[in-house]
Parts: sequence; C-alpha cells; structure tokens
Amino acid sequence: MNLPNKDPGKLLQRSFIIGLIGILLCLIPMFNHIKPFAEPGKIFFLNGFGIGAQLLALSMAVLVIRQRKIPHEFKEKAKRMIIVLGAALVFFFLNS
Repeated sequence: MNLPNKDPGKLLQRSFIIGLIGILLCLIPMFNHIKPFAEPGKIFFLNGFGIGAQLLALSMAVLVIRQRKIPHEFKEKAKRMIIVLGAALVFFFLNS
C-alpha cells in the first residue's frame, strides 16, 4: 500500500474512521470504571489498541499535510483533524 500517492480525500476519510475507532476503544475502559461490566484487567488492553489507532490516524493526517499541490480545503481539514486527535491523545494519556 503506497500511502503518499493516494487521494488526500480518501486518506482523510480513512484517518477519520480510524481515529474515531481509536477514541471509542479508549472510551470503553473509562466507562468500565464508571459502571463495571467486565473485569478491568481483561478490558484494559483496549486502551492500548485505541491509542495505537489514534497514532495511526494522526500520522495519516500529517501525511496529507505534507503532500504537495493539494487543495487548501484538504489541508484545513487535516489541520483540524491533527488538533482533535492530538487533544484526544493527550486526554487518554493523562487518563490512563
């Protein structure tokens, strides 16, 4: 898979979906602390997968910004996605 040559719209869409999945995976252990539905030791690994997915999505958004000759709207969307994913990563790092 040659990501730098992909369409920036597709990369941003994949980055959004992977980032959303990562955020949801990180939220599951948090909800487990509030209202336990499983043992914390068995469900804590989801936090690691969620952070990994967010890092992958963040790197894909950075890849879009680094591409040359793309429309300004894609760069703006990528910048917003980087800010949101960065804030989510900081939140989940501080929470774990």
